[in-house]
Amino acid sequence: MYADITIKARCHNPAEAEAILQQHNAEYKGLDVQTDTFYSVDSGKLKLRKGTIENVLIHYNRVWAGGAMQTEVMMYLKNPGSATIEAVCGGLEVVSELRKLRKIYFIDNVKFHIDQVEGHGQFIEIEAIDLDGSVGTETLMQQCGYYKDLLLIEDDDLINDSYIDL
Repeated sequence: MYADITIKARCHNPAEAEAILQQHNAEYKGLDVQTDTFYSVDSGKLKLRKGTIENVLIHYNRVWAGGAMQTEVMMYLKNPGSATIEAVCGGLEVVSELRKLRKIYFIDNVKFHIDQVEGHGQFIEIEAIDLDGSVGTETLMQQCGYYKDLLLIEDDDLINDSYIDL
């Protein structure tokens, strides 16, 4: 299990956000064409992501924590096979599907998404990740705050919902 702190916001100028990331030597991972399928579960969210870069099966819970979302990840399986997907998701009701184009960048433990979400518009996410508990929530919050300011994200543009809840 790992934790992260995420800031999600509407992005009025994706090209400017990308230019800022590039000026700060962010590592560009590529453009991911993603389809997220969400399944009905008793708590949190169960999502199967199929993309050209990222393919994951993830069960997580998010809580709003003062301008950011704190995520507790209960299950994270990279590149799950069809048997695993069937074992976990088989028989569960599909709640929603979401399609997006996602540009992925990294600076150290912080992941950035510049998203074009079908039917919803353009967004940016800052995800400060603590894979093993060594970074700590306070540092993750500080990282998100720093990059929020750097990327000129206004409080009015913050979103505390998943894309499927918009």
